[in-house]
Amino acid sequence: MTAANVNPAEIRTPEQEADYTEQLLRLADTPVRRCIQCGRCTGACPMAKHMDLVPNRLVWELKNGRASVVLAARSPWDCLSCFACETRCPRGISPAACMEAARLMAIRPAGAPVLTAEEVAALDPEMPQQGIVAAYRKFSK
Repeated sequence: MTAANVNPAEIRTPEQEADYTEQLLRLADTPVRRCIQCGRCTGACPMAKHMDLVPNRLVWELKNGRASVVLAARSPWDCLSCFACETRCPRGISPAACMEAARLMAIRPAGAPVLTAEEVAALDPEMPQQGIVAAYRKFSK
């Protein structure tokens, strides 16, 4: 089973759950195990009232090794990536990075070739610098 187009219903064994959680945490690269569940991230999130899994709950699920819950949620797709959650966190955790990692696991084929910086820049000569950096970040991990 690969991380590409993950169907949360396919995660059936504790080993698969642990594997997906570890992949998601590696992609997110944020210390979710330090979370104290203060709720500041959720309080700062402008989309929290529309999410099925609010930021602090998403971090809690990852902290407790439940990637299947995160991958089944609609919240990663509702996240605005405004980083208000990260800014408010007293422990330096980025729920937005976790949301981004969940999106990447859903759309990026595992083991697929990644783009080099030159290939990203060649996509569109009129692409703003921010777009180039974002594309490079998404397709180079």
